[in-house]
Amino acid sequence: MKDFREHFFLLYNKLKSNENFAFSRFSDGELRIMQNQELILADNYYKIGDKITAGFYYPEDKKHFNPIEHPYVHNKLMEAYKFKKHNYYVGLSCRCCVGEVDFKQMIDWRGSDDEFLTWSNLWVNGNYVLFRQYMIPEFSNHNIVYVLSEKANIAGLPFKLVKDFRVGDNCFVNEFNKHEEVAKWIEENNIKNHVFLFSASSLSNFMIYELFKKFDENTYIDIGTTFNIELGMKGIRGYLNGQNKKICIW
Repeated sequence: MKDFREHFFLLYNKLKSNENFAFSRFSDGELRIMQNQELILADNYYKIGDKITAGFYYPEDKKHFNPIEHPYVHNKLMEAYKFKKHNYYVGLSCRCCVGEVDFKQMIDWRGSDDEFLTWSNLWVNGNYVLFRQYMIPEFSNHNIVYVLSEKANIAGLPFKLVKDFRVGDNCFVNEFNKHEEVAKWIEENNIKNHVFLFSASSLSNFMIYELFKKFDENTYIDIGTTFNIELGMKGIRGYLNGQNKKICIW
């Protein structure tokens, strides 16, 4: 049985020892897109499939996936999820967060429970304290490139960036081919042994997949909303305030 904290240190130790890898997080939003359900996060509601529920979302959190208008998003997400390569880690939505049925479906899509399958929640919930204690200081020892929102203020980050690439709203639809811009920069500058961080919704999955497939002499890490406070982003999740300390199970 896989262990939540053991997997955290598995990736941390790769980073610390300069062993290049990729970690792509397929959380509940990605799960719904992979199920081909319409997904909307709007001002005062969210919609999954035909179900609409009241909720509030800041502009940077808003998104819309329409399976009729955006089939290429679904297809690319499935392609990225099923891709297998040494040190390409895929984080899925665990059974304790989305339920047994959805968890098993994600295992089935993958084909098997292989060694490179892990938690999408690896940096958050009960592991967030470890992320702050171990991962954040370690980033200062690397050449960091960050793909993140155009609304983010990088002045508050606890480490320096070599370069940042910015994305706008609903970026997984509107900037679907963003990886091409980053790939061109990597190629033109012969970038190797850099650590690329991603906070770009489902676009992170596409970019990590495309970049690690071609440029595996760098590390690519989906870190989601872990730096929302430092970046001055309004969407503050419970784990950022220490309110969610759950140890996720496999």
